[in-house]
Amino acid sequence: MNAGCEDLLRGALKIKQPPENEGPRVNLDTILLAHFTKPKKGERILEIGCAHGAVSLIIAKRGYPIEGVDIQPHLIDMAAENAAINGLADKTKFYSGDIRDHRKIWKAQIFDRVTVNPPYFEIKSGSISPSAALAAALNGSECTLEDVVSACRYLLKNKGYLDIVIHAARAGELFALLDKYRIAPKRFKSVHPRPGAEASVVLVEAVRASKHGLRIEAPLFVLDEEGKETASLLEAYRTEGK
Repeated sequence: MNAGCEDLLRGALKIKQPPENEGPRVNLDTILLAHFTKPKKGERILEIGCAHGAVSLIIAKRGYPIEGVDIQPHLIDMAAENAAINGLADKTKFYSGDIRDHRKIWKAQIFDRVTVNPPYFEIKSGSISPSAALAAALNGSECTLEDVVSACRYLLKNKGYLDIVIHAARAGELFALLDKYRIAPKRFKSVHPRPGAEASVVLVEAVRASKHGLRIEAPLFVLDEEGKETASLLEAYRTEGK
């Protein structure tokens, strides 16, 4: 049953992924976003752009039911298969849909938390992938960052949480959009390849209809000065509920 599966969370989960250059695959952002997201018992959680379900499956493995949506039906099929492989079908629900049609798919303010790893670049920025699946994931060919934030404003309950990982160069753009849609950033963590290096990505938690008041957490370094994985990175691979 597990033929063709790969390790996720260093063997705690097994998943099927698209072949290289044919769709989004697990990377460090996947692990960090799932770890940064701190659900509470009883929350209704949605992952936007769930692809083959890796972030959702990690959160479900830690004991929290979650729903995932993606515009690409073949990835949703893969996510559902991955949930079954890992015995998490009862904690997950995956469905295909275009987040730009959020008002047609969901009622307003029905989620307590949304988690998302949006496209790294906007359309016509960065190098556009010849793969349609990769272009959707990396270049925003199917939605923009503003599409995502606008949808979150609609979907989240008042005081609901948005957890997002994004390329560090786009942090200013993200903060401007959060302000525009009145989702106040509350927690911020930068991720650096090693001490002395610029941040590669940032993790932000924001709250709908909340007062401003940003807590900047200690940065996370992937490797230490000796090139070894840091304790902070290893912590992100733990499977225990938080």
